[in-house]
Amino acid sequence: MTRAFREINAAGDCRARLGEVTTAHGTFPTPIFMPVGTQATVKAVTPRDLKDAGAGIILGNTYHLFLRPGHELIRELGGLHRFMAWDGPILTDSGGFQIFSLKDLAKISEEGAGFKSHIDGSKLFLSPESAIKVQEALGSDIMMALDTCIPYPADYDTAARATELTGRWAARCRKAHKNQDLLLFGIVQGGMFPELRKQAAGELIDIGFDGYAIGGVSVGEPTDEMREMTRVSAALLPRDYPVYLMGVGTPEDLVESVFFGVDMFDCVMPTRNARNGMLFTEQGRIVIKNARFRDDSRPVDEACDCYACRNFSRAYLRHLYVCREILASYLNTVHNLRYYLRLMEGIRQAIAADKYLEFRREFYRKRGMDVPVY
Repeated sequence: MTRAFREINAAGDCRARLGEVTTAHGTFPTPIFMPVGTQATVKAVTPRDLKDAGAGIILGNTYHLFLRPGHELIRELGGLHRFMAWDGPILTDSGGFQIFSLKDLAKISEEGAGFKSHIDGSKLFLSPESAIKVQEALGSDIMMALDTCIPYPADYDTAARATELTGRWAARCRKAHKNQDLLLFGIVQGGMFPELRKQAAGELIDIGFDGYAIGGVSVGEPTDEMREMTRVSAALLPRDYPVYLMGVGTPEDLVESVFFGVDMFDCVMPTRNARNGMLFTEQGRIVIKNARFRDDSRPVDEACDCYACRNFSRAYLRHLYVCREILASYLNTVHNLRYYLRLMEGIRQAIAADKYLEFRREFYRKRGMDVPVY
């Protein structure tokens, strides 16, 4: 098994740490945020924009690429990197969350997940073995083991059965893993039950993976429960492997999760919110369509160095948005992605200087918020 992670510096007063992950398509620093490119594209921007924003790795999705255009076609065309003209690392989600979110179209069994395509209704099947086969065909630098996501709320017995199934699937994924140049991460499930998360983490560590992900959060639970399960799960995982929190979240969630020891993040929030006119700033979020920005000559965020903030005013971005101009989605997305990636740059710099708690306090001060206490 490849040892992909190297810890460079650890904070002296919390679990935050600075590191790097080495993959077949390069090395990226951690903590890091991965822009979501579900269908081989990060919506509204180009790979060049992603490079300019500081993206070190992006995310694709097994389920969606399996449906269209198909993993075999992508393999024939040179793999996912060539297909989408991105030469950096790519992580692919196994499809477990998408199957969970399409539960009315899916049936979970010991063998895997049978489901109907949300596109044309055709019957399809994804097993742990085929999830790995698809990801190897795509050429993902980091593949995810197939898991079964647990809804919120769920009782203990339901969560236990799903967690045990995820463990059995994880072992099958590891056995099916052929291309050792591609890293494979296991996913800790367990619902909102710390004892199940402890069980799941132990099983995955015994199987042995290149990294470990925290799954089954941000599925409808309150923020305090999500953060507690993140804290509990991160503390269970070995420090010499990368820890990835799946599908989370807000800037505040990222800052807190780094505090708990998480290294990697993904979320559709910066891109989806951009297309809906919600922009992130150091002082908090703004909704650009609001009338108060009609004659506002300032950039979205005076601290931001993105193309949108260097060249355009809030008034112009509001005009584009209310007129439904395509350029609004582009510029808003460029800004939000740069905000997230610049936030992670600041986090890494603070950890390197052993000033993460100071950074965290200043982050909340700018927002007029109290620092969370655990």
